[in-house]
Amino acid sequence: MEPGNCRMNGGGGLDGIVGGGGGDSSYGMITLEDLESFSEDQLSDSGTGSLEEEGETMEDEEQQDRLLRYWQDAARGHQVEVPRDMAEPIQQITSNNNGQHDRERVPFTLITRKEKCGDVLYEKRHYEKAHWACFTVREDTYEQSICYGFMKLMRYICQQNSSGSYLGMTIPILTVIRTDENHSVLSRDVTVAYYLPTEYQAQPPLPSDTEISIEEWPATIVYTRSFTGATNEVTIINEISVMAEMLDSPATHVNDSFIVAGYTNPAAANRQNEIWFLERP
Repeated sequence: MEPGNCRMNGGGGLDGIVGGGGGDSSYGMITLEDLESFSEDQLSDSGTGSLEEEGETMEDEEQQDRLLRYWQDAARGHQVEVPRDMAEPIQQITSNNNGQHDRERVPFTLITRKEKCGDVLYEKRHYEKAHWACFTVREDTYEQSICYGFMKLMRYICQQNSSGSYLGMTIPILTVIRTDENHSVLSRDVTVAYYLPTEYQAQPPLPSDTEISIEEWPATIVYTRSFTGATNEVTIINEISVMAEMLDSPATHVNDSFIVAGYTNPAAANRQNEIWFLERP
């Protein structure tokens, strides 16, 4: 899909890293969420007090290298290579979050909620129109696509934009997916989308990377169901099937395009996700 075409068509609607890698690596159980919670003291090998400016620069570079190595070791579990130029964005997100940063949530209005025996089966929500940064990627597996896609957007979030500033993380990160008619196969084209924080909605900073597009998605109504765990071809197809059976009127929603909403880092052992069905016009 070409940049600028990452929207989905729905009713009033959205028009249109990585857990332990196994083996004997000592980093096998480290997740990216662990990395985001590390403070500078935890990552520093130095026990000294004040340092000269030159020494502080060297320490910053060493900290970047350590963080990058952690990410690279973790990412290999999904056959994802984290390039050297990710060192600075990784450090920025780590230092800005520091385990305490509140991520802004995409606002919505709850229309209705269907429950059974006290459990929420699904919710019907209304999302207002908003600006999103989008990038479409095509890798061998879904997890590779979302990892590479998120790294691309991460650079945009971390100063590679016209404002030159750190924009801040928002949740959920969305991935737009497509299936065949029988909902048995996922398309390899995956669009990863990042919601611009409220303070940037009126005038979104432009990406330095021309492969990232800024899209204004119109207001939409979605049917959404929560699920936990890994997101891959098998789990997503299963969640689509479960959700389709729960909806009372399947004809009311788009049948070949769906959204996976991620609320926790793809690295988390127990990921918090949602599957979204978009209401037809």
